[in-house]
Amino acid sequence: MIFRRARSASGMYPRGKEAPPNELRCWLQRSLMVGSLALALHASWLPAKAVLAQQLLASSWESSKHDGYPHRPWPWADTHPVARIEQPRLGISQVVLAGDAGRPLAFGPGWAESSARPGSAAGTVVISGHRDTHFAWLRDLRAGDIVRLEHGGGQRDYRVTAFDVVDSRRHRLSATDHDQLVLVTCWPFDATAPRGPMRYLVTLVAVEA
Repeated sequence: MIFRRARSASGMYPRGKEAPPNELRCWLQRSLMVGSLALALHASWLPAKAVLAQQLLASSWESSKHDGYPHRPWPWADTHPVARIEQPRLGISQVVLAGDAGRPLAFGPGWAESSARPGSAAGTVVISGHRDTHFAWLRDLRAGDIVRLEHGGGQRDYRVTAFDVVDSRRHRLSATDHDQLVLVTCWPFDATAPRGPMRYLVTLVAVEA
């Protein structure tokens, strides 16, 4: 004789006699949980990596200031600190790396080596950073704000004078003799797709001592 569980008139099993869990449904639930955890860990790893890198970079920058030689922040690094950028009102202090390609920008703001060297009194210094990590603070800058650039020979203050949004496919930053600093990041700040062509430029002029 075949025994079947009694069902209520609604077709549901009575309380205390629920149907056994569906294995496929349990597997899907576990898969979704694992996937969600992986996404959360990936999202939190990027900011954590940025913070840890800045701590290592700060140590190598201090060593460079002490002896005047470039110091790699970790043995396999293909870049080194060249400056420190600070914005007092926003509490920003970040080490700037040589190079503005993908790998240096993953760890901090990067100096465009085709531009004037930090500390130079003639020419435009160009520094780039990612809009969602190191240069997210650019959106909070105001006209007249002071940004300090510390370099091997001392430091220079720059005042914010202009904000621009340009298309990188048509606009190229050209070398000039103007004593200024240009900070570059992607635009818009809340973009969901990476590597868009638009750029946000903050132009600052040197403050005479």
